[in-house]
Amino acid sequence: MTTIPGRLASLINPVLVPVLAGLAGWLAALALGWIVAVASRRSTDRIWPSLRQRCRRPVRFTLVLAAVLLAMPDAPRGGQAAAVVHHVITLLVIAAASWLVIALTGVFEDVLLERINVDVEDNRRPRRIRTQLVLFRRVLVALIVFLAIATALMTFPKVRTLGASFLASAGVLSVVAGLAAQATLANLFAGVQIALTDPIRIDDVVVVLDEWGRIEEITLTYVVIRTWDNRRLVLPVSWFTTNVFQNWTRHESRVLGSVVIHTDFTVPVEEIRAELHRLLRDSPLWDGRDWVLQVVDATPTTMVLRGLMSSSDAPSNWDLRCEIREKLLLFLRERYPGGLPKVRAETTDN
Repeated sequence: MTTIPGRLASLINPVLVPVLAGLAGWLAALALGWIVAVASRRSTDRIWPSLRQRCRRPVRFTLVLAAVLLAMPDAPRGGQAAAVVHHVITLLVIAAASWLVIALTGVFEDVLLERINVDVEDNRRPRRIRTQLVLFRRVLVALIVFLAIATALMTFPKVRTLGASFLASAGVLSVVAGLAAQATLANLFAGVQIALTDPIRIDDVVVVLDEWGRIEEITLTYVVIRTWDNRRLVLPVSWFTTNVFQNWTRHESRVLGSVVIHTDFTVPVEEIRAELHRLLRDSPLWDGRDWVLQVVDATPTTMVLRGLMSSSDAPSNWDLRCEIREKLLLFLRERYPGGLPKVRAETTDN
């Protein structure tokens, strides 16, 4: 005959054992967090701050839930209710473990990005590696989420039975799914293609739809371009594999820009050319390589001068062009007041 203490123990153990196991998991997570915090203070390596920032919560949830799940089989089962709780905790463990793996991929990305220096004169290769790393991590995250959802669904007995029957018609289902998600899949494959073939990179200077800007973000489905006036153009990734666009930094980060000025025909071009060269020499934005001033056109009323100048990157070239344009106009106004465009009219006395 069962005694009263034995009955109480049979009621308390199913709850007490998992609670104690969860507490042990929580203490283990706190110990790991303390170790990582000490290591991040004593080391200059990026991996420790990244682990502390990205993995603190995922590790806590994963250790606590895994400890509870491992302790539950040792506790007496309580029928249907206990089976439901066990299944729910199993799903939570799958979600927490997936969260932790995704966080670890973020740590891996942080460590590699720290070692990629894009602040160099010719940063094409670092930007290419950075773009590929970001895209491949997002592909990996999408794959982890897909596997987590599939694993969670397979914990349901009915889903496992349906899965076995669906394997026979997988070809039909793949065709239907492909037709339903044609645009999404096209962007996904285009993102992978961009990562492999390297037509654009993060921080590339491009002209898209007659808009000048820089590639700010590349995802698996869209590309964000920041224009010169800080607007954002958001285009699907597949657009860049099916349309023509200009990439000014495809082969090198150095940019050649132009300044166009309309002047009167009486302005001495040689003096304007000498002034342009002097202004470029005095400007820290000029890389000291390319420059030229040419008469590129003549309208009925003006002479069109174009000055070309190079800089190490696109932002420097934009600022250099604005500086040179302003100072050349000031030079013309002060030295040749009559050299600015004017309209001529000829009259005859009757």
